[in-house]
Amino acid sequence: MPTNVTAEYLAAEEEYRNAKTIPEKIRALEKMYATVPKHKGTEKLRLQIKRKLSELRKELEKQRQMKKGGGGPSLAVRKEGAAQIVLAGLPNVGKSSLMKALTNVDADVADYAFTTVEPIPGMMHHKDVQIQLVEVPGLVEGAALGKGMGPQLLSVIRNADAIAIVVDISQDPLRQMEILLKEFERAGIKLNKRKPRVEIKRTAMGGIVINGQENIKGDISEVMRMLREERIHSAEITVKEPVTLEEFADALDESLVWRRAIIIANKGDAPGSKENYEKLVKAYGDRFKIVPVSAKRKIQLDKLKDELYELAGIIRVFTKSPGEEPAYPPVPLKKGSTVMDLAERIHKDFARNFRYARVWGKSVKFPGQRVGADHVLEDGDIVEIHAR
Repeated sequence: MPTNVTAEYLAAEEEYRNAKTIPEKIRALEKMYATVPKHKGTEKLRLQIKRKLSELRKELEKQRQMKKGGGGPSLAVRKEGAAQIVLAGLPNVGKSSLMKALTNVDADVADYAFTTVEPIPGMMHHKDVQIQLVEVPGLVEGAALGKGMGPQLLSVIRNADAIAIVVDISQDPLRQMEILLKEFERAGIKLNKRKPRVEIKRTAMGGIVINGQENIKGDISEVMRMLREERIHSAEITVKEPVTLEEFADALDESLVWRRAIIIANKGDAPGSKENYEKLVKAYGDRFKIVPVSAKRKIQLDKLKDELYELAGIIRVFTKSPGEEPAYPPVPLKKGSTVMDLAERIHKDFARNFRYARVWGKSVKFPGQRVGADHVLEDGDIVEIHAR
């Protein structure tokens, strides 16, 4: 135990010792983690708290599954279109109005909380592609710890490709963000962060082999302890970038998901919204792209569609046959996709019998350039695939 912990930390530690339920223990550990001094001497303590939180969250989910005999009714929304983006926020922030304006879906809109009682999907057509938006019922404080339908709703959010956080800037947006970010963190959702580049390949024998060990900024004995706790006894581990012990722990934790996110600052036409928007930008502008809109008055919705398209992380690729014009509509692919990814999307025979492709567009040096299967495509490219 470090000798220079704060009084707040000691109080939280006492709260943890007296906690009787898993949610109580999680709340106390969160306070401990937030108040422990951050320096080299507390690195192991922070890591221990973080690992314990992860264990308790998994145990809480396991208990829920057992109580429901396997999970109970599911709120899962089948993915359709080029990507799935959820609209998530507290109750009564205008999610239904946004859904109606962006997708024309018949969503109930009212000036009271919990108008939406289950996830509602709809399609947004933009730049020649269909992007699925899903309105999630309002989250409340304590959702991830079991309040209301919180765990089921957060499961829908975890499963999406990206998240649009909706806040009402006629009210205190910082308090809204504080609640939402805590629930996302409790649910194991990492926003606008990249998973540490640690590759783990389990092996049948040979023990633990760590390539790039010099990239681990911490005690290797702690790394070995973490691996034992995860029941990894034989594996080849490649650390591809500098990581702290906490980042290494995150790379090991299979319960975490990593999602892109933006903030939609709704009700921008309301009194006091300008000042609240400025507070939001000051607090979160470095971490999130923030789009001010008014769903009610349809202000900035075209800008919002552009940002949602960018958030989806997709590109449009046009295909053509020799001597013909490009086909319409384009094929939507994830950013970073290759010619082979396109071939597999078109038909398995194209992939199996692939010879080469010709490409017109931003990804090549000259029109009609001949490329191989691993050529990375860019938005708007035109591709002509030649097969055997």
